[in-house]
Amino acid sequence: MKALLIEDEPYARQELKRLLAKLDKGIEVVAELDSVKDAIEWLEDNEDFDLIFLDIQLSDGLSFDIFRSLRIDKPVIFTTAYNEYAIQAFELNSVDYLLKPVEPALLEKAINKLDRLQQAGTRKPALDGDELRRLLGIAPKPEKSRFLIKLGDQFKTVETAEIAWFSADRNTVTLTTHDAKKYVIEYTLDELEQQLSRKDFFRAGRGIIVSYSCIKKVHKYFNSRLLLEILPEAEEQVLVSRLRVDAFLNWMDNA
Repeated sequence: MKALLIEDEPYARQELKRLLAKLDKGIEVVAELDSVKDAIEWLEDNEDFDLIFLDIQLSDGLSFDIFRSLRIDKPVIFTTAYNEYAIQAFELNSVDYLLKPVEPALLEKAINKLDRLQQAGTRKPALDGDELRRLLGIAPKPEKSRFLIKLGDQFKTVETAEIAWFSADRNTVTLTTHDAKKYVIEYTLDELEQQLSRKDFFRAGRGIIVSYSCIKKVHKYFNSRLLLEILPEAEEQVLVSRLRVDAFLNWMDNA
């Protein structure tokens, strides 16, 4: 069994690896990640694993933000310091949960539970970040309605409704309006993803966030991806990765 460890505490990662090796259940750790950003990037390009050990609080945010971007059907075992009431909420969608510090007997119990589920052919549903936030009582951040733009020694505002898409080129992030005007802004795409309306905007790829209103057509594309026609046109193809396709289509259906 191949396991992915998503945990930002080095000691916790090492201890979990030690306990897994001691269990002697043939579990191979294929990758160790410590942030939401790194997890999304790794998961977009890799599917050769069987299980995720997932901490809740990572170095750059809460781990269920990963599932806002990607639909993942792999089983998850949480390793967390959250209190018992919060943990009960996660039990609805995860295979199991483990309080830190992880106890060897409970780790073995969780692995055995996964074995039973797999033998029975049971598939757990993908995690729903919005539902998890609701159950944990975590309020969403206020959505941005406009952006302040600096133009030389002047300032202007651009209403969010005027924006077609945001793109990133190395360290520069640009917003493009529906009338094809472009402005550099001092945000990262990760920050924007947290502040924009999830009803109106979608992170189509690592380098672009599109608005629902800018999408003209959606085409099936090579390797189970989607190709988006957007207006105004982008300089490069806008592709939705295979792992984001389900989330994108669901967003389109509910936007």
